[in-house]
Amino acid sequence: MKITVEARVRASADRVWAAWTTPADITQWNAASDDWHTPHSTNDLRVGGTFCHRMEARDGSAGFDFVGTYQVVDLPHRLEFMLEDNRTVAVTFEQDGPHIRVVETFDAEDVHSAELQRAGWQSILDRFASYVEGQG
Repeated sequence: MKITVEARVRASADRVWAAWTTPADITQWNAASDDWHTPHSTNDLRVGGTFCHRMEARDGSAGFDFVGTYQVVDLPHRLEFMLEDNRTVAVTFEQDGPHIRVVETFDAEDVHSAELQRAGWQSILDRFASYVEGQG
């Protein structure tokens, strides 16, 4: 099953792309809630390159590495990558008036419900939009 989330970000395409792909930015927005964070991020932004975003509960009770390998890097329009568990993710960045429309479509996993996955990924995307617009 594929799940899609999206957000409109009022910023330039260059700023949106940079915030999405720069580790220092990623550590500022990549969490579904305030009790989680991304203390470390690496990103080799090229086809065949990998990324790793370390996601942890702030209280230290849980954590995991979100790791993938890029299959498509089309600056500043599209990214596609495969996660370690072989699920695929596609992210598009489209001009929409003064906004960039960011659309993420990903393969659902089998552990959590589709609704929980959609809510978590949407929350991260909403935090991304708020972060970028706050940097404006």
